[in-house]
Amino acid sequence: MIDATDREIIEALQGGLPLVPAPYAQVAEILGMDEDALLYRLAELKSRGVIRRIAAAPNHYKLGMTSNGMTVWDVDDDRITELGARIGALPFVTHSYERSRALPDWPYNLFAMVHGADRDEVEAKRAEIAAILGDACRAKDILYSTRILKKTGLRLKTKG
Repeated sequence: MIDATDREIIEALQGGLPLVPAPYAQVAEILGMDEDALLYRLAELKSRGVIRRIAAAPNHYKLGMTSNGMTVWDVDDDRITELGARIGALPFVTHSYERSRALPDWPYNLFAMVHGADRDEVEAKRAEIAAILGDACRAKDILYSTRILKKTGLRLKTKG
């Protein structure tokens, strides 16, 4: 599904982009290729589903966001697409997604991660979400994190 050049690109990027003004140009130079060729191949890898995205994964604790919770919601199925999009677009929701319920123990089908400087801030943000969901939400809860878990994507085993 990938050729040797694709593999080299993925291996070069899987540890993160260099923190320089032109990171793709630097990676292209390291790989001995033109920056436009690198960007083209990345777009091709993405269009084929080999990679999903290249994104920053900040350490929210170092940013002062020491409280975070995954809010979970039981939302009417006929409104989940509309309401999920609204919740995911909120500036304080870092990621949001729909999941199947695991009845009878787990009735929740909408998840939204919220970060704050403290639990009071997270609870205030959760209240904003609840107001948007209104009577389309039948149940809710929040799962607070107690530590940072792995923040890396899939890694290819490097040759050698």
